[in-house]
Amino acid sequence: ITAVICTYPLDMVRVRLAFQVKGEHKYMGIIHAFKMIYTKEGGFSGFYRGLTPTVVGMAPYAGFSFFTFGTLKSIGLAQAPNLLGRPSLDNPDVLVLKTHVNLLCGGIAGAIAQTISYPLDVTRRRMQLGAVLPDSEKCLTMVQTLKYVYQQHGIRRGLYRGLSLNYIRCIPSQAVAFTTYELMKQFLHLN
Repeated sequence: ITAVICTYPLDMVRVRLAFQVKGEHKYMGIIHAFKMIYTKEGGFSGFYRGLTPTVVGMAPYAGFSFFTFGTLKSIGLAQAPNLLGRPSLDNPDVLVLKTHVNLLCGGIAGAIAQTISYPLDVTRRRMQLGAVLPDSEKCLTMVQTLKYVYQQHGIRRGLYRGLSLNYIRCIPSQAVAFTTYELMKQFLHLN
């Protein structure tokens, strides 16, 4: 949460610059975007539009991600230890998942967690773009934004719009993250 709070202004500027369409450049670069957001959108608070859904979404994302991975790992090692497991590098008495199974479980965990928390991600992006969207006055708070997106676009085309593209980023990322986590536990003799 601390890292998100510290880097959130950078994410805000990134989103604004990415949203610009060819020929309609409101921002001439990173520094210009920082200056414009600061002067036109309320100083420092302008950089933190959408922070609430980001922070609120972190807990269920991390919770479901670790819960799903841990559950899949436990079930896999209990039901098919010879097929899915191998002895740990640091403690041969402990079974750990094989690397390809770790990748699969991590990817599944990431997909489930992302699916659950995605509406909050949509809310965050919508709030970040607030000042450049014509309906910005309807998206001032997290609850207002969730209601507005749902009422205007529904669940599939509103709250979950872009989820399939997000899977392309999130599934491999979580697969590698959990696999690295499990390998580092072995290298640091934590099993």
